[in-house]
Amino acid sequence: MLPRTYVQFHIQNEKLQRLYDTAVAKCLSNLSTFAGDQVLVEGGGYEKIWLETQPMGGEMYAKRNMTAALNNHLLFMRHQRKDGRLAGSIQGFPDGTVEAQFNKFQGFCFPWSALNMYYWISEGASTPFSQAYLDQLAVCLEKFDAYLWAVRDSNGDGILESWCKYDTGEDNAVRYGDAPNYAAEEVPPEGSDVVPMASMDVTSFSYACRDTLSEIALIRGDSAAAKKWRKLADEVANVLGTHLWDDKRGALFDKDKYGSVIDVLCHNTLRCMYWGSISQYMADRFVKEHLLNPAEFWTPFPLPSVAANDPAFLNAAENNWSGQCEGLTYQRAILALERYGYHKLVPVLGKKLFQALLDGGLIFVQQFDPFTGAPSIVDPETKEPLPPDTDKEFQDSYGPTLLSALEYIAHIWGVTMLRGQIWFSLGSGEKYTYEQGWGEHVYRIESDGQHARAWADGCEVYSGRCGVRLVTDKAGKLLYQLDIE
Repeated sequence: MLPRTYVQFHIQNEKLQRLYDTAVAKCLSNLSTFAGDQVLVEGGGYEKIWLETQPMGGEMYAKRNMTAALNNHLLFMRHQRKDGRLAGSIQGFPDGTVEAQFNKFQGFCFPWSALNMYYWISEGASTPFSQAYLDQLAVCLEKFDAYLWAVRDSNGDGILESWCKYDTGEDNAVRYGDAPNYAAEEVPPEGSDVVPMASMDVTSFSYACRDTLSEIALIRGDSAAAKKWRKLADEVANVLGTHLWDDKRGALFDKDKYGSVIDVLCHNTLRCMYWGSISQYMADRFVKEHLLNPAEFWTPFPLPSVAANDPAFLNAAENNWSGQCEGLTYQRAILALERYGYHKLVPVLGKKLFQALLDGGLIFVQQFDPFTGAPSIVDPETKEPLPPDTDKEFQDSYGPTLLSALEYIAHIWGVTMLRGQIWFSLGSGEKYTYEQGWGEHVYRIESDGQHARAWADGCEVYSGRCGVRLVTDKAGKLLYQLDIE
């Protein structure tokens, strides 16, 4: 039986309470059943589970629903092909059948969240079930990594390739030029001047597999295997640094089929930070020179897909990764920034997202205007723009934006679990209580905005100033503390 989880959050700020309550309620509309298995679909007109969003989104939702969270991972593992390829999306039908779709990769936000689910389901201690899950995950990642190198290095240059726009989930992106949307075959498409593209994303897929396999080996107590996978992961990181990193410009750039640099400053270096595939030096360069540059990615509403001053930037309201800010980017940015030490940027981004959602009437859409923060109102099926005052049905309840709002709250004023550690984030400025239940454990924060108290299973673990994060073990023993403001 899976541990029961729940969240209770009460904040004196009525607007933030309404935002939280609305996001929680709208997430419920994204729960679905695929052949008897409860899952959390992407929502907002996307009624499948997608490899780029729903394992990550499911793990975030584990705070509230462990069944859907686990199934959002298990379905991808169960439907893995014999050759190792993972489905880019999985669709459930009313007749109870399920279709695994192998016509694109559709990103790969899977390994980190999949391993964190091992810790979620091992609430007290590892069990035969959790060990079987860990074994299944290790086999899945090893097979997918082998598939990538057997198929997606078609020219043998040591860099993995994207063969279509949907391989990296960059729908309609200008930088993909004449590339097809789909790539279902095991040979690269012909007739494009862009693909097969030497890809920082797809190469990072391999890094993420190997990095996670090294972690799994450590959990198993197999130091030799951990060293092996660490070495193999580092080799992939070196490929990125050698072939796709531009040290003069402080960012990664993909290359087209001819080996020419695709000269578009896109946000994808931040994606590589999510996977952990670049060095601290590279991350520091990208964050300080580009991410925080108001002319590029730190627009009034931050994180456009392409730098706002790049010639390829396109402020298009329809589903288009050429410019507007994506809820999915906000979702990935939390881990991307925290794993490189930029904990203080997470509350800043979260509060900007909260304000945009409140100003936009609590409509949870896929994209936002980077200059105004206004939600892009689109048809939920076609994703074509609609006028702001439309009387037609429009996109709402887009999962990555819903889960981003809830996850930023947890990382600013709440509790979350990462790799078996408990993070108490004691943000300042708001009077609130936050309680996370996890099996037999209860973690609680009470704050008046300046002073906070935290408990683990009824025992006080902290009483002091706000603006800090406590990292404890499951029992509440303090491991370390850091400033988040």
